Amino acid sequence: MSQLTDAGDLDRIDFAKGNGLVTVVAQDAHNGAVLMVAHADREALERTLASGEMHYHSRTRGLWHKGGMSGNVQRVVALHHDCDGDAVLATVTPAGPACHTGAVGCFGAASEGATPTDALDRLDATIRARAGEEAQTGSYTRRLLADRNLRLKKLGEEATELAVACADSQTERAVNEAADLIYHTLVALRSLGVGLGDIRTALAARASGIRGVLPKPVRDNADQ
Repeated sequence: MSQLTDAGDLDRIDFAKGNGLVTVVAQDAHNGAVLMVAHADREALERTLASGEMHYHSRTRGLWHKGGMSGNVQRVVALHHDCDGDAVLATVTPAGPACHTGAVGCFGAASEGATPTDALDRLDATIRARAGEEAQTGSYTRRLLADRNLRLKKLGEEATELAVACADSQTERAVNEAADLIYHTLVALRSLGVGLGDIRTALAARASGIRGVLPKPVRDNADQ
């Protein structure tokens, strides 16, 4: 079993081989792209397991919480050590750029991954953009974000309409109602400072048998 789920599992890591450090490869849980390569000591991995966010060890800075200042944290989906116990693969959901240059990752275009942005990604990005606009833009999404009662009313209505369509075995209607519900769900989540990436993190964590890691709202400025 190579997965690391608690501090006791770190006894399987050979820190001595690297003079107290192991190599950590951070991989995007959504598209499999390699984001960055760094080092971690035992304390950094203990902090990672305890917080659910990646911590590293820099030879110049010591313990380093990725995105701790900028908000571009890397939320842990799973940690696995290699066959020799001297390297760790960290599957993460990044809240922003991994590279200090502001790029998605440290390997240029290769860090963009092979999976194209799909309709859900585009929808989530649009909702996020609307959240940063002034209230007078007049878009329906902006209205929902500005009006809590309307937002929650529509969320409940769409959920009910989907349930009715399913109960009546109305396939086409059910698909359209599900699309409406997803949209209103993403708007409601954006009002809390989270979005599609956080849903993916929760689902991936459940698939890995990890529960109870709650996402934190993040800021959009580049990593420092």
